[in-house]
Amino acid sequence: MSDDTHNYKKAYLREKAARDELESLLEDKTRALFNTNQALEEKIDQLQNQQAILMQTEKMATLGTLSAGVAHEINNPLAYATSNLESIRYLTPTLVSLIKLAQQIMAQTVSEQQVKEVLIQLDQEQSFNFVLEDLDELLDDTHEGLQRISAIVNNLLSFARPKNNLMAMADLTESLDGALKLLTNQLKNCKVTCNTDPLPLSYFNLAATNQIFVNLLLNAKYACDLVEGQYAQINVEVSSDTENIYVEVSDNGCGMDENTVNRIFEPFFTTKPVGEGTGMGMAIVYGIVKEHRGEIQVQSKLNEGTRVLCRFPIAEDPQDVLA
Repeated sequence: MSDDTHNYKKAYLREKAARDELESLLEDKTRALFNTNQALEEKIDQLQNQQAILMQTEKMATLGTLSAGVAHEINNPLAYATSNLESIRYLTPTLVSLIKLAQQIMAQTVSEQQVKEVLIQLDQEQSFNFVLEDLDELLDDTHEGLQRISAIVNNLLSFARPKNNLMAMADLTESLDGALKLLTNQLKNCKVTCNTDPLPLSYFNLAATNQIFVNLLLNAKYACDLVEGQYAQINVEVSSDTENIYVEVSDNGCGMDENTVNRIFEPFFTTKPVGEGTGMGMAIVYGIVKEHRGEIQVQSKLNEGTRVLCRFPIAEDPQDVLA
């Protein structure tokens, strides 16, 4: 064998060994990268599940805050519905007697004179004019009260329902309307002004955006409560342009210093006394806004109130907002 052939073979073997080593190294790196990616996906799933649990926990905590007001909102219409039903029960014997008399007339088992006597007696016991005037009003008021209770319960269920991650074409003002209905009692001592422009439909998870409005309105109300001798004023502005939908909630409450504003989105950070706040409200609002690929800004100064501005891009496809 010539020296050239021998040298060629040695070079070939060196190159093959180097190539095999590189392929083995690449295979090991690829396997390690795959395993790392699998572990990362599992961690992401765990974080998403934990986030969903935290959001639901915050909802339940908010419902706890609302419970006293909601109980009052339900008890008020329930009280007059119950009272009206008692009044209707008082009229029942007269109505039953009239129905029985009508049956006797149809069966021709009672004379005209007997009919007249029975009617006179019933009218003396319970004025027919009173029954005619009162019955419709009692039924209408009772129906209205039960409808109010139904609406309150539906609002509670809508808010408490776990987030389902379903995006749907919707008008964002639906979330605002639902939040205002839910917080009727809590905001009764505040002057709430809402200016809403007609909005384009966009993909939203309304189960999540409901929570944005509830948390922002409750925070504004809390800030206003800390200012003595001043009438609470909360302003809500909802508008849009060709690309975005804007939500602005401002108040004339106590405001915040720069350090508090910088920490407002930190999980578990709260300025409320122990036991009155979870510190997750604004962190969850931030997360929901980001899930819709939006932005949120907070401007505040001590003793000058707070302004929160959320921007949501208008989306005609759910993939445009799903991060």
